[in-house]
Amino acid sequence: MSLLGPVEIRNLADKLDIRPTKKLGQNFVIDGGTVRRIVRVAELRPDDVVIEVGPGLGSLTLALLPEVRAVVAVEIDPVLAAQLPLTVAERAPELADRLTVVPADAMRVRPEELPEDKPTALVANLPYNVSVPVVLHLLETLPSLRNILVMVQAEVADRLAAAPGSKIYGVPSVKAAWYADVRRAGPVGRTVFWPVPNVDSGLVAMTRREPPSTRATRQEVFAVVDAAFAQRRKTLRAALASWAGTAAAAEQALRAAGVDPSARGEQLTVQDFARIAENRA
Repeated sequence: MSLLGPVEIRNLADKLDIRPTKKLGQNFVIDGGTVRRIVRVAELRPDDVVIEVGPGLGSLTLALLPEVRAVVAVEIDPVLAAQLPLTVAERAPELADRLTVVPADAMRVRPEELPEDKPTALVANLPYNVSVPVVLHLLETLPSLRNILVMVQAEVADRLAAAPGSKIYGVPSVKAAWYADVRRAGPVGRTVFWPVPNVDSGLVAMTRREPPSTRATRQEVFAVVDAAFAQRRKTLRAALASWAGTAAAAEQALRAAGVDPSARGEQLTVQDFARIAENRA
């Protein structure tokens, strides 16, 4: 099986009258070396079921299919969703039965819309404009997901993998850390895409682990996170005043959680936020 090359990708796009759109955050990967690298870094197992979001014209899909038991491709563009099985049938007919295409919005797709054999890994070149919401939605709704490797805007990759104390540590960092250990997995050059984006890209790897042990629900913890970073320059006593009802109530919750009321959200771990949520009066 040969992967799609740059000329073949453009020819297929012409045939379908497809042009990558900014609205859908589409930048198609046209470099075979990059898709092979993504598959290698993902460390997939033969029994994995991969969910791929935004497969586009299928360059990454074709590289994934020989390595895993199945690929579930979630594609919002109806033209691309209809073409993908045809491309696989033409270029890798012996692997066509491993592919399921789900024509849906990945930010809203539900487990019941997917095949019964639920995904164990997410591997994708994510649309830049929705990358964080997609990752968080799939982590929330698909507990079967154990490993993730996604290509996103470099700035987003940095934020997702940021540690407490960093200036770029924020809501995406904490919420991703609720579900998984997160790390940067390498840079990606601009020229591997069509069209060439005006930003750098990067790979982010996540390994699922148990969330912090807490009496608070995920929604309760995330409410504290959102409040803390909505006014990130303020102390937590001030930033959490509306969440707690008053600044005094916020201070009481913070002290009960063992957190300095004069600290700021960027200094706290996900475990700290969970303890604050537990101690809301």
